[in-house]
Amino acid sequence: MTDNTFNTVRKTFNVCLPDPSIEQSWTLKAYQENGGYQALERVLREQTPHTDIINTLKTSNLRGRGGAGFPPGIKWSFMPRAAEGQKYVVCNSDEGEPGTCKDRDILRLNPHALIEGMAIGGYVMGASKGYNYIRGEFWEPYERMEAAMKEAYEAGLLGENLFDSGFDFDLYTHLGAGAYICGEETALLESLEGKKGQPRFKPPFPAAFGLYGKPTTINNTESFASVPAILRADGNWMDGEWFKALGVENAGGVKVFSVSGHVERPGNYEIKMGTPFSELLEMAGGVWKGRKLKAVIPGGSSVPVMPADAVMQANMDYDSLRDHGSAVGAGSVIIMDETTDMVKVLERLSYFYHEESCGQCTPCREGTGWLYRILHRINTGKGVSKDLDTLLDVANRIEGRTICALGDAAAWPVQSFLKHYRHEFEAKIVDASGNTSDQSKNKMTADAA
Repeated sequence: MTDNTFNTVRKTFNVCLPDPSIEQSWTLKAYQENGGYQALERVLREQTPHTDIINTLKTSNLRGRGGAGFPPGIKWSFMPRAAEGQKYVVCNSDEGEPGTCKDRDILRLNPHALIEGMAIGGYVMGASKGYNYIRGEFWEPYERMEAAMKEAYEAGLLGENLFDSGFDFDLYTHLGAGAYICGEETALLESLEGKKGQPRFKPPFPAAFGLYGKPTTINNTESFASVPAILRADGNWMDGEWFKALGVENAGGVKVFSVSGHVERPGNYEIKMGTPFSELLEMAGGVWKGRKLKAVIPGGSSVPVMPADAVMQANMDYDSLRDHGSAVGAGSVIIMDETTDMVKVLERLSYFYHEESCGQCTPCREGTGWLYRILHRINTGKGVSKDLDTLLDVANRIEGRTICALGDAAAWPVQSFLKHYRHEFEAKIVDASGNTSDQSKNKMTADAA
């Protein structure tokens, strides 16, 4: 199976990721043989009212797959379709969240699903231009996307007067330069315009003032790629209930979870929303080397860490993970076994956010540096007893005080790691007498007795 061995892609449903039995799934021929572009053709030939498509997406309970979980059906309804002038649809393929690799494989293995989804979005929102902003390091996915677009243009699936409908849609790819901050939608727009990638103040929101000051809707790769399958509805045209029934009450359908870390079979798994975490772990072969599970970050490095006992009781959906103290995020499931040094993990995460802060907001620019330096000091045996309280104080002063969510992303790991694994940090802190924090506490207890 040429380049489609799915060594890193294992799944149970076929919405965004193709069936592993399909040869060269990224080609137009393979995509059309499996229902590709049927939804776009039918929508355009029948001139399906845009409100009907929006209502189908709302019924499907599809929630945004980029991290925030905002429903695309609602977001698409915000676009002032009747407004004069140019409007844009933009895909956020700037997949920079540590642990995430799902969008990469959609671009590599099923790029036509994204193209079709964006074209349908353009029709619904009255936008004749689209941009796909791809992470700069994703060279192979970029080439696959470019090749797929070339096929689509040659087949009349992109360009002018699609299916003799009078609807025009042009699509362009744009490579980023590796900046994590450009995953934030307004920073992405700034970068797309050739400016420094820094978030904008909101309001105005992109639907009113987006790319080049024009109405714009931004969705994640997986969100757009889900649309054609939702409209086809397994043969029941525009039946949003089909997709909704695959998931749970507050999260319809299936989602791709990127499982990495200490498992036997890391990879991308497209599963029903609401699947118990224990089942996902089993699909991934369980914790490697026969070791015990210690902790899991279920949605990418920016969401709170979960101890083993909590995550084993949780399901992979928005409500369940929230109720157990974390979030779905981008669906990046990082598994840690019993040998994991949680202080080293948090130090590494804090270094990432320190390096990736764009520097626009003082709490984030200065605070992420404080977090990293204190954690580095603790991890190298130079920490002092007050460092843990200082860490929490700095994290709390960053959270909720920045233009975008990067500040929150830097604060939440610190707060959750200290909440669940404070004893590991205390064990590395040495006081002036040369004792660790735990040794000092034991000595104080003995003296008091």
